[in-house]
Amino acid sequence: MKVENPVVWFEIYVDDLQRAKVFYETVFHTELTELVNPADDSAIKMLSFPGNMETKGRASGALVKMEGVQAGRNSTIVYFSSHDCRVEEDRVAGAGGKVVRSKISIGEYGFISLVADTEGNMIGIHSMD
Repeated sequence: MKVENPVVWFEIYVDDLQRAKVFYETVFHTELTELVNPADDSAIKMLSFPGNMETKGRASGALVKMEGVQAGRNSTIVYFSSHDCRVEEDRVAGAGGKVVRSKISIGEYGFISLVADTEGNMIGIHSMD
């Protein structure tokens, strides 16, 4: 196996696209843009995070067993990068989400916060500080 990060794309499924858009734009101070569906399927609506599809392998991942986090039921967690995950964590409640696990140390790998978005999806925020 190449030593290259394998993740090139992620999708977070939501029930209310506008509500979720406000949550992510508020918490991460970013702008999501409508992504044209190449299949022209009106049943699918997408809003894209900023990114460069020409740059691949910028995300990595791991298989994790964690007390309180049940496998199955779409148990993959996407981690968003941050300078200090406490900053984004502090915006979560005001954006309609919930802090599941406040900032904790993961040793030499930095810190994480686990939060739930407005749709009930758990996401992670990672920082080295």
